[in-house]
Amino acid sequence: MNVAVLMGGYSPEREVSLASGEAVAKALERMGHRVLRIDPALGGEKMQWKDENRLTIRPEPPSLEDLPPDAERRIVQSLERLPALGVEVAFVALHGGAGEDGRVQAILEMVGLPYTGSGPLASALAMRKSFAKKLFRHHGVTTPDWLLFPPGSGREAERAAAEAAERFGLPFVVKPDNQGSTVGFTLVDNLEKGAEAVRLAWRYGDALLEPFIAGREVTVAILGEEALPVVEIVPEHGVYDYECKYTRGKSRYIVPAELPDDVAQELQDQAVRAYRALGCCHYARADFRLRTDGVPFCLEINTAPGMTELSLVPKAARAAGISFEELCDRLVRMARTEVRR
Repeated sequence: MNVAVLMGGYSPEREVSLASGEAVAKALERMGHRVLRIDPALGGEKMQWKDENRLTIRPEPPSLEDLPPDAERRIVQSLERLPALGVEVAFVALHGGAGEDGRVQAILEMVGLPYTGSGPLASALAMRKSFAKKLFRHHGVTTPDWLLFPPGSGREAERAAAEAAERFGLPFVVKPDNQGSTVGFTLVDNLEKGAEAVRLAWRYGDALLEPFIAGREVTVAILGEEALPVVEIVPEHGVYDYECKYTRGKSRYIVPAELPDDVAQELQDQAVRAYRALGCCHYARADFRLRTDGVPFCLEINTAPGMTELSLVPKAARAAGISFEELCDRLVRMARTEVRR
């Protein structure tokens, strides 16, 4: 099958996306697919199939700061050209930004190209945590309470932090409403840090504040409509921040998580319910805090989760007897054959 792997993009998660995309591309090649690696933020003028199945881009992809100023327009240009290049399916390995908020998915639908993962609406809902949390509650998925504050002045940041401390107590969590990979995330354990944390989140959009749930960090991947084994994450910092996610050795992973059967089953049931609540397709990952009394709280759904061999979805798939190569192959075949909900 001719597969375009979309990677990079212009979101703060660009580097992670490049790593995911390259891992997926190599896995698909090992499964016999013809792969075109595409960083759509660079534009479509150099897209062509090569004997070595590689895209003619600079050996070292540019950093986020070095991207062309019209990167958003170039993404549209790149995607529009894919059908003419003989691409049969797109594997969306873009994280954050246009690749995860539904815009890329909408363009792919407009050009009539099948793609992996959730559709435009589900992607957009998942990317806005506050929207997703409202749907979770409507569908019986337990999620932490929250407050939402649009960008404002320094004094308004102080008021937001004070309101969260009064409502939730300390510590509480501050993060952007529309980012992934814990970009802009702060665990506030001292009210003096609160306003600074809110201002950091405001760099990306609205600030979401919610109570910190004491307990364990766990995640459940969904493949098709089936929940994979629960993964427990034991971060070095005590909280699964950007450094612990992407620095080797900063976190331990227990797969499957050592949990009573009924607790594991409840996590899997809640994950599938959250997945269906947003209308997700093909695969996703639901992140939870498991409170010390065994009650799970769903934090968010990731519709374009990390896809290196060391990422959480591949770890869960491996525990279910599915290799990384088989996982990537299954996803492109789902995209090619399944009717999207």
